[in-house]
Amino acid sequence: MARDRAVVEETKCASATRDTTRYYYIETYGCQMNFNDSEIVASLLEQMGYRATTDIKNADLVFINTCSIREKAEETVRRRLRYFQSVSKSIDRPFKVGVLGCMAERMKKQLLEEEQIVDMVVGPDAYRSLPQLIEEVESGQRAVNVLLSREETYADIQPVRLGSNGVSAFISIMRGCDNMCSFCVVPFTRGRERSRDPYTIVAEAADLFDRGYREVTLLGQNVDSYRWVHPQTGEVVHFAKLLQWCAEIDPRLRIRFSTSHPKDMTDEVLHTIAQYPNICKYIHLPIQSGSDRILELMRRGYTREWYLERIEAIRRIVPDCAVSSDIITGFCTETEEDHQMTLQAMEEADFCMSYMFAYSERPRTWAARNLKDDVPREVKIRRLEEVIQLQKQLSLRHNRRDIGKTFEVLIEGDSKRSSSHFKGRNSQNKMVIFPKVNGYQPGDYVYVRIDDATSATLLGHIVTNH
Repeated sequence: MARDRAVVEETKCASATRDTTRYYYIETYGCQMNFNDSEIVASLLEQMGYRATTDIKNADLVFINTCSIREKAEETVRRRLRYFQSVSKSIDRPFKVGVLGCMAERMKKQLLEEEQIVDMVVGPDAYRSLPQLIEEVESGQRAVNVLLSREETYADIQPVRLGSNGVSAFISIMRGCDNMCSFCVVPFTRGRERSRDPYTIVAEAADLFDRGYREVTLLGQNVDSYRWVHPQTGEVVHFAKLLQWCAEIDPRLRIRFSTSHPKDMTDEVLHTIAQYPNICKYIHLPIQSGSDRILELMRRGYTREWYLERIEAIRRIVPDCAVSSDIITGFCTETEEDHQMTLQAMEEADFCMSYMFAYSERPRTWAARNLKDDVPREVKIRRLEEVIQLQKQLSLRHNRRDIGKTFEVLIEGDSKRSSSHFKGRNSQNKMVIFPKVNGYQPGDYVYVRIDDATSATLLGHIVTNH
């Protein structure tokens, strides 16, 4: 899971006055789903007349959006909430503070009643109630709505693209999760799985393309289980068909997706990826553990053999596809033998990149209720470090194989380290850094020959005679 933070970056209208314009400020942490949720909230706030600000002291409403999947994320949010509280007390016009998303649902009592560091708690299915909740808060009350829904998909809301580079955007295709992995709190904080109308997804992707975007990422907790049934005709659309429809909008629009589940990824999806050049050759396929015993305790629904068979199918059907993963170390009862099996599975799968974590018990999960978190923290951290070091080796090996190859790269903007270099990603989702050449700008496709590589980045130069 990504650990970076997004801060809304919109400049307020110069002609607006502080007396007539209300402003909001949003910070987002965690996964791509959270970023998309913040964009939905921003759209609803702007419909109410609010405008974004990057200056927290200028805000009327301050929101923070995060997940509850990792304990560290919750600790970060608590620190930020205390900071917000101190800033609000130091200014003439104190702002109201709200918590959005998964953490809001799980920690409503602590945040509102016990610690009293927020004014508003809004769960992931309750964003449409923001007008009523804000009204309650403005009248001096604390407000909460964390009710989950079996229908809400926000399909009719056009998200405000916060902090966007104007090139890449996220599109939520489904909400919730039905898998009930024993370590995961998502089913309790985001509710049951429901798929969004595919026609609204395609329309949103087409609109983004018309507005100059050249890449969309289709988001879901488990995109492979996407299934929509037309309420009148009974037409059934699965994920492979949705991928096809999005790819056919325009060959210049790249299609990515996340996240896939090993037990649900079909050959039909793989053949669709192989058929369309603009469907990126990259799959995020979490393994979590390489031990069958641990996978069963995690209630993942597949075995090591099944997972590696899916890897083999990917290599066979989409030969140039890169695969990344999620890995948890130190899950309940994990032994050294289990840990070594994970390291061996990483080698066999040849992951280009992984998100790696030490297990942290989350309240309300099956594991918290039924298993003992019995692996000492120092052992979890040592195993995590071994996983990280192995992944660095795999990533470097993976990237060095690309030296001498030429890739089509979508320019995203300037490199973080040098304004004389562009950054962009190839189809395999690898970051590529290369010197600027006159005539090119973000949103353009260029061919880049790879000259060198680190474990995280490909380095190259634009070639014009490809």
